[in-house]
Amino acid sequence: MILLSEHDFNTFVLYQKKICMPEIKLTQYSHGAGCGCKISPAVLDTILHSNFPKQSFPSLLVGHESKDDAAVYNLGDGTCIISTTDFFMPIVDDPFTFGEIASVNSISDVYAMGGEPIMAIAILGWPVNTIPASVANEVLEGSRKICQEAGIPLAGGHSIDCPEPVFGLAVTGKGKIENIKKNNTAREGSLLYLTKPIGIGIVTTAQKKGIVEPAHLQQAVSVMTTLNKPGYTFGKLPYVNAMTDVTGFGLLGHLVELCEGSRLSAEINFDQVPKFNFLENYLNQKSTPGGTQRNWASYGNKISELTDLQIAVLADPQTSGGLLVSVGENYAEEFEEMASWQGLDLKPFGRMVKPRNKIIEVR
Repeated sequence: MILLSEHDFNTFVLYQKKICMPEIKLTQYSHGAGCGCKISPAVLDTILHSNFPKQSFPSLLVGHESKDDAAVYNLGDGTCIISTTDFFMPIVDDPFTFGEIASVNSISDVYAMGGEPIMAIAILGWPVNTIPASVANEVLEGSRKICQEAGIPLAGGHSIDCPEPVFGLAVTGKGKIENIKKNNTAREGSLLYLTKPIGIGIVTTAQKKGIVEPAHLQQAVSVMTTLNKPGYTFGKLPYVNAMTDVTGFGLLGHLVELCEGSRLSAEINFDQVPKFNFLENYLNQKSTPGGTQRNWASYGNKISELTDLQIAVLADPQTSGGLLVSVGENYAEEFEEMASWQGLDLKPFGRMVKPRNKIIEVR
């Protein structure tokens, strides 16, 4: 008789589920993928416009006005509650991995505020007459794995019958008010860092086209399933003056929000931006997601003149992307050393500057 450890038993059960499950390619059931499903910044501005008089809620420290990653509510004792939600359609075919990615992406918003997640609630839309319920179960299992890594419970949720598969989380976090990082508080001269490489949308579009190399897809999946836990540590650093995560609007879109909120401009060096080193091959095969052009149409007039390659990479919609961090210019060495303790090898790719004619200049 062979005795299995708990880990080995769970792995065996998961394997049995997979071999008994009919092969389902989730991306074939959705018109969009991951954060590429996001409504463009220009359209979103129209949707969020309101003619109602603005009400005053003194305890609401961060609302939707600043286009930040999460809402923040002051509890009156020096601490605050952080609340966010995020969900999207499949970006990969495997349901377990889809659950992982969607959960990492949702939890990221709390880390991006410098907070600590404490609880998650699932949001599931499922075409119950098209895709077996057992596949949805795998999505939830992937989510449970990530929640376990984050040290939080998947405490409940809500599900509906939906024409396309949709999954995400509503996440609650906490933090000290003094540690909350916003996306509109960057300071002139600050250096810009990015904790994950960009190019996710290009790789996953190549997957949909059937041209992606397995090793490249695995690199992208590894990035998307890695929690942005360092954000909680960065929140405690007083010289980190602004932070956000990079998702569906692409690096340029989220940097535009940071610049406009902070009333500054930015200059970045394209060669120093963290990105996958194999993107050009897929771009030559027209592996550009539709969200790239929607993004560029929304904010391209605010950016200096770019090549087609630079637009395709810098406006590429990211899913479960990295943290964009603004760091006081005199603290680069200290920040990079702190980041290395978090397993990150970071170098600046740009800086915040006085307002210019173009909000972002790319060199």
